[in-house]
Amino acid sequence: MEPSKKPLNVLVKQLNVDIVVMLKNGCEYKGKMIKCDGRMNLLLEGATESRDDQLVTNYGNVLLRGNNVLYIKLDVTK
Repeated sequence: MEPSKKPLNVLVKQLNVDIVVMLKNGCEYKGKMIKCDGRMNLLLEGATESRDDQLVTNYGNVLLRGNNVLYIKLDVTK
């Protein structure tokens, strides 16, 4: 796999962009990704938490642990 197509490299190129993160427990977070590290821990700004398409709560900043992430959608609008 060429270096620019590796998952972590693709993710780092999406800093300061709105993303959607689905966790293994079924919670969905939407917000602007402002940090990402080598273990795919994510820091989202202006995050919202939803479950079953129902808004649960709004957060200022939220840290999502990489091993809890099921998938990430890039290039989305809120």
